[in-house]
Amino acid sequence: MRPFRKNVAIAIDGGGIRGIIATRALAMLEEYLGETVYEIFRLAAGTSTGSIISAGVATGLSAKEMTQLYIDLGGIIFRKTWRYRLWPLSRYRYASQPLKSGLRQYLGDLVMGDFWAGDPQTDLVITTFDLKSNRTRFVKPWKEEYKYWPVVQAVMASSSVPTYFPVVAGRYVDGGVGSYANPCYLAAYELLFCLGWDLADTTLISLGTGRSPYKFESGQADGYYAWQWIGPVMDAFLQSADDQQVHLVKTLFKELDFRRFQVDLNKPIEMDDASKIPRLVVYGEELGRKMLNDMTDPVQALKPSLPPPDLVR
Repeated sequence: MRPFRKNVAIAIDGGGIRGIIATRALAMLEEYLGETVYEIFRLAAGTSTGSIISAGVATGLSAKEMTQLYIDLGGIIFRKTWRYRLWPLSRYRYASQPLKSGLRQYLGDLVMGDFWAGDPQTDLVITTFDLKSNRTRFVKPWKEEYKYWPVVQAVMASSSVPTYFPVVAGRYVDGGVGSYANPCYLAAYELLFCLGWDLADTTLISLGTGRSPYKFESGQADGYYAWQWIGPVMDAFLQSADDQQVHLVKTLFKELDFRRFQVDLNKPIEMDDASKIPRLVVYGEELGRKMLNDMTDPVQALKPSLPPPDLVR
């Protein structure tokens, strides 16, 4: 694994229970470097489950502790009650209180501004979509409007996937509803234009939470009914948006030491399927090995197509 540069940032995708893939990989990184993720990263950006992990990084939790968080709370948060079985009549599948209680247990009563007042300062960027203003909000410790936001509230706002959890404060839902399910471009923008880090002295690690294996043979989809398109279409939409963020970073931040790591799932694993935690831990170890061997996601190596010479002005 190539050494990190002077400044190190991390961006972590959404994905529900699949966030344990990222925490297990980070635990392997901690073991390799002999440092905690808090000591390694001075900027952490996350969406949905990525916001839980990023907040854990900023709070000082080790990746091993965060992995245990997912193991301990996954089955409690995603418990199949009457609400789940009667959905969509119940409006959402899971009550928010188990998630909120679990986050408070691990993150405490910190407010966002505490991270910027600490020594060393840590920048934390959490995405959430504001239904009232119809835009993505970037909750940060140095912005006055978010300075006194409880960290638990910010993470809840980023993690409240529509139909899975109730809306937070009547207006905030999962940050992945916008363009930032993969927040790597957001992290690159933050470190350059907000923190003023020199790209030549900076490493940005981007962690995915598993790429779903929706692939079709010729003619396979010809007989699909309407409901059968939901999974493949949503997956295509999210994966295309994720890849777009990677291309933006590679194109616009050329001097940055940018490393995107992702694993391919053999079978789809839903974001609320806590029964798959043992399997997800195995995927996390695969992701960790890729990170320790600098085996970046192949999509990072793709180059955008250039226009024909006669169209270049």
